[in-house]
Amino acid sequence: MQLGMIGLGKMGNNMAQRLKLAGHDVIGYDRNPEVSDTPDVASLVAGLAAPRVVWVMVPAGEATRSAVEELGRLLDPGDLVIDGGNSHFKDDAVNAARLAERGVGYLDCGVSGGVWGLQNGYGLMVGGTASDVERAMAIFDSLRPDGPRDEGFVHAGGVGAGHYAKMVHNGIEYGLMHAYAEGWELLEANGTVTDVAGCFKAWTRGTVVRSWLLDLLVKALEEAPGLDGVDEYTPTPGRVAGR
Repeated sequence: MQLGMIGLGKMGNNMAQRLKLAGHDVIGYDRNPEVSDTPDVASLVAGLAAPRVVWVMVPAGEATRSAVEELGRLLDPGDLVIDGGNSHFKDDAVNAARLAERGVGYLDCGVSGGVWGLQNGYGLMVGGTASDVERAMAIFDSLRPDGPRDEGFVHAGGVGAGHYAKMVHNGIEYGLMHAYAEGWELLEANGTVTDVAGCFKAWTRGTVVRSWLLDLLVKALEEAPGLDGVDEYTPTPGRVAGR
């Protein structure tokens, strides 16, 4: 399948590479000419065969609004735009309505997987019409982790549902990290436990608090005991991929 990708940062570039490895024809555009396949968005659109599919992977807010507005001027009826950034779910209705005036479809897709998605796949939460979702399913199937579709992909509902689901997902993620941090503090402050890091590692198997986030925390501690230089630390995938 052919598609355009606007935004080739850490997420967008890795997603484009995963799609290419799956056999898709991806034309990418980025403001950085060193990584861009085309000089501008107009050239990207011109290089796609109709009906076109364009994935927008740029920062939420003005950058996404500008990209959608530009695509609205360039695309034709029957084309499809997918916003895979972290846009506010209320912005999706505005973007969808603007594109609908041109007969262009719109999907919002919450994406989870970070820098490990290229290897492990991405968790996808999509909002929009069933027909538009089905049309882009080959893309979603290539981006999601291997295994059953419903363990890495969901058509969450109408326009806005994908980004709403991702917003809640992020809240859960931050809550988990906060809970681990408080647990560490409690273990360390009391003085009864002498191997705090060992406790966290022991929780990575067989307990109800195990998670990929916990695996990454343990790996970080093993590679940087005491978390010295943690600001510069870039973890590699844990052994539990795609959780």
